[in-house]
Amino acid sequence: MAVPRQLPNAITIVRILCAPVFLWMLLADNGADGSLRWWAAVLFIVAIATDGIDGYLARKYEIVTDLGKLLDPIADKALTGLAFVGLSILGELPWWITILVLVREVGITVYRFLVISDHVLAAAWMGKLKTVFQAIALSLALLPFWHVVGEWIWWVNGVFMTIAVVLTIASGIDYIVSEVRGRRKKP
Repeated sequence: MAVPRQLPNAITIVRILCAPVFLWMLLADNGADGSLRWWAAVLFIVAIATDGIDGYLARKYEIVTDLGKLLDPIADKALTGLAFVGLSILGELPWWITILVLVREVGITVYRFLVISDHVLAAAWMGKLKTVFQAIALSLALLPFWHVVGEWIWWVNGVFMTIAVVLTIASGIDYIVSEVRGRRKKP
């Protein structure tokens, strides 16, 4: 089966476009636990899941592009960043967590653009792991499961959110260290 060369990038662009729609759905009724909250959570989960799909297709069919390497992490950051902001606006997540995450995410993204003429800074394994834990923690925070399973779900989410924040910091440091080492090796 032939896969169109631009399909992975198209999936990534759709993920970027889903981000503001998701945020609107989350905030439209002030985060109430009604149908818009559930639909916002479902849209987030489906959109963030496409991260694995576009990467899989690009690698399997050997259609990895520099544009895809650049857009993919931006799409992840747009979606997860807006989820962090939305949850903080609703008072469900401390702002310090959102600010910490956004500083790391924006910093790495700006750096990607600064070095793009020299090389493409692709997502590293720790950055991918960070995205997975952010996706799980945000999904748990977005879905109003406390009505279904009880408030103990907040503890589970707290564990995943803590891991996500630690990985956010660690992967940011990892990018910086890798880039400094790479610069030292260049003539």
